[in-house]
Amino acid sequence: MKANDMLTQVKELLGMEVKIELEQMKLENGTILEAEAFEADNEVFIVTEDEKVALPVGEYELEDGKILIVTEEGIIGEIKEAEAEEEEPAEEEVEAAEEEVEAKYVTKEELAEVISMIEEIKAMIEPKEEMSADDMGNKINEELAAQEKTELSEEPIQKVSHSPEASVEKKMNLFAQKRGFSTIDRVFNNLNK
Repeated sequence: MKANDMLTQVKELLGMEVKIELEQMKLENGTILEAEAFEADNEVFIVTEDEKVALPVGEYELEDGKILIVTEEGIIGEIKEAEAEEEEPAEEEVEAAEEEVEAKYVTKEELAEVISMIEEIKAMIEPKEEMSADDMGNKINEELAAQEKTELSEEPIQKVSHSPEASVEKKMNLFAQKRGFSTIDRVFNNLNK
């Protein structure tokens, strides 16, 4: 429950007559606003069919040409004349335009610096372009071969010997050697003879 609603209930219980007259104003787009008084630090609401909604933070142009500034949601910050507000953006626009003009023009020193950087980059790229693909491939292969030789020469050489005479003993697992013969075992023995 809102503070104003609780206050009205308390006044009704005490028997005090409560009459709050709210002022209404329209925005330039036709939205109806309502407040006790359209002055700084008063609450302001948007009137809808069902309820009142606190006016969000921002600047709103009223029908009479004034500008309503809301600093906190639902609280009026100030009300200004529209003409004073329009003069400030004009000054800002002029300053922004001057900055754009300054940004578009480059000094001779900056231009010379950019040109020298481009020439350095071209000088770095040109030698690589002069080599054909075959030359580059050969050069890369030579570099890899030299690198492999240095890597292989650094490793110690180990002698490998093979002795084919050595025999490996295989261990066989024989399962169920002491089991008695079944009928199927006798048949297989007779077949294999």
